[in-house]
Amino acid sequence: MKNQIFLLALALLASATTAHGRAKSEPHPGASAFLNELAKEAKADRHQKQIWRDLLHDAKYQDSVIKAITRPAEKTKPWKEYRPIFMTETRISEGAKFLNANRELLEQVTAETGVPAEIIVAIIGVETSYGKITGTYRVLDALTTLSFYYPPREPFFRGELKRYLQLSPHLPAPLDELKGSYAGAMGWGQFMPTSFHNWAMDGDGDDKIDLWSSKPDIFYSIANYFVAHGWEKGQPVCDRAEVASDAERPQLNSTEPLHTVGTLAAMGYAVNNPGLDLYRPATMLELDGAEGLETWLTYQNFYVISRYNRSPLYSMAVHQLSQEIAKRAGGPA
Repeated sequence: MKNQIFLLALALLASATTAHGRAKSEPHPGASAFLNELAKEAKADRHQKQIWRDLLHDAKYQDSVIKAITRPAEKTKPWKEYRPIFMTETRISEGAKFLNANRELLEQVTAETGVPAEIIVAIIGVETSYGKITGTYRVLDALTTLSFYYPPREPFFRGELKRYLQLSPHLPAPLDELKGSYAGAMGWGQFMPTSFHNWAMDGDGDDKIDLWSSKPDIFYSIANYFVAHGWEKGQPVCDRAEVASDAERPQLNSTEPLHTVGTLAAMGYAVNNPGLDLYRPATMLELDGAEGLETWLTYQNFYVISRYNRSPLYSMAVHQLSQEIAKRAGGPA
């Protein structure tokens, strides 16, 4: 019932907009209070506050953004249905071509950060099909719409809008021109503004961070995200496990490695990875595969991939895609 009332309110709001998509009364409900709060937090002067006010006044309510984010979530797909979405011949072959075309730069990034080139390429492949699909919404419109017209996640998106409005010195274009996803994610790696602020890098030294067209910026930023979240250079991501008939089920908490390889082996989950440290932190993951139940031990690097997207299916898709890309490209960069 509450959801119906919320959607009805959104419909009424949309009908009250002008042909340009802006409400007739004020630009956005609560905009003044939001600006006052932002100015106080950022210790901004009147001139800066007026710039932000003008930007918010120009921001257009986008009904399609609300429809996209309130679309009934599909039942979580099992691994046997999720995997084929990303493990396609096109995505693998294009990933291999992309890696080879950018091998020199990727090798440089890998040498400096320890993050494998194929992982960087797989992230770009999964997120934006190697930079081809980065979003068509003005980031300003998407974040403003979600900040003022989507109460369920208002605090989160208002925080992202605040951060976005303060990114202008580092961006390759004005705030009212940049395009992204309906949720405000930006560039080939789909960074939200807070992630952009915290981890995006100027890889080409031009004093701007361009995640839309500068490959050095894009590659270094994705790698830096992984390093900042604890990527372990040269260490495994996961291993398929053999399960004993009397295996004891371990405590699980999504992708966080709560146990060790040795502890899980003693509980009945063994992996064929000679030299693997028995004290390496690990957890167990079960996936409903095309040929039945798959059991995996996942490690710190798997957990790091999940910081990009919390779904363990996403992490496994990135990992397996990266492996296939490396094989097709003739080996890692």
